[in-house]
Amino acid sequence: MTSLSPVSPDPTAPAVAPEPGLHRDRPFSRRNLIRTVVGGYLPLLVATLVVFLPLLWMVLSSFKQSGEIVTTDLKILPESLNLENYRTAMTTVPFGQFFLNSTIVTLAGATIKVLLAILTAYALVFVRFPFRNFIFLLILVALMVPPQVSILPNFILIAGIGGKNTLWGIILPGLGTAFGTFLLRQHFRTLPASILESAEMDGAGHWRRLWQIVVPVSVPSIATVALVTIVTEWNDYIWPLIITDRPETMTLPVGLTLLQNNESNAAGWGVLMAGAVLVIVPILIIFAALQRYIVAGLTQGSVTG
Repeated sequence: MTSLSPVSPDPTAPAVAPEPGLHRDRPFSRRNLIRTVVGGYLPLLVATLVVFLPLLWMVLSSFKQSGEIVTTDLKILPESLNLENYRTAMTTVPFGQFFLNSTIVTLAGATIKVLLAILTAYALVFVRFPFRNFIFLLILVALMVPPQVSILPNFILIAGIGGKNTLWGIILPGLGTAFGTFLLRQHFRTLPASILESAEMDGAGHWRRLWQIVVPVSVPSIATVALVTIVTEWNDYIWPLIITDRPETMTLPVGLTLLQNNESNAAGWGVLMAGAVLVIVPILIIFAALQRYIVAGLTQGSVTG
């Protein structure tokens, strides 16, 4: 039997030019670098500056005296890290009471909202009952309705049952969360049915399947809903402003309005900036604690195995 030897190319044959459509620039060529910078890094830098510069200016202004803010000679950095504005902000108004009220409203409201969203989303996906799709359609309709539409009916209802100037009056109208229910329902639909079927064959009921199977594998999505809910509750301004008019039940955003009324002159800008910094710091801490879960929630499902 004869063996086939590889055919060597003819050195005298003319070289075949590559097709024009297959030509690619080198990864670090000048054209690719310019395209990456202009189309990627430059818009990202502009968006970051638009968000970050006002926050940086607020923090720097919280350490400035009135002569450093209201002046024709622009000064970016404060002359010294003076904490007098923070002391004034915390003593001019009952800042501690505002902080406690916001903490209670946020923790209670966010906890109940997330629990209701988990239970409702589980029922819409894994429990068979009549008009399930119609109820989900109503939730979508509620998601599209602006919250300002319900302010007057909520005020009449809460004031009528004695909820004015109370913390539960602030919490009660917003306990239903269409956004959280929608997001978790869409995520629960992507869970493999084989896991729940195996648990059902082992005798696990709905309650056990929810808390031992569905919730542990859905931590990123639940953390995303929790963060959005916490930020919404903490920063809510319109409803607490309408339902409360006493400092004993005001939350931090409404308390800043009271601080602004007391520091209405030009000398109060530093105090207002210090109060705003004190309001946003807890949210930044919560975001830093939950951001790894949020990243996982946004990227889950992109990798298949």
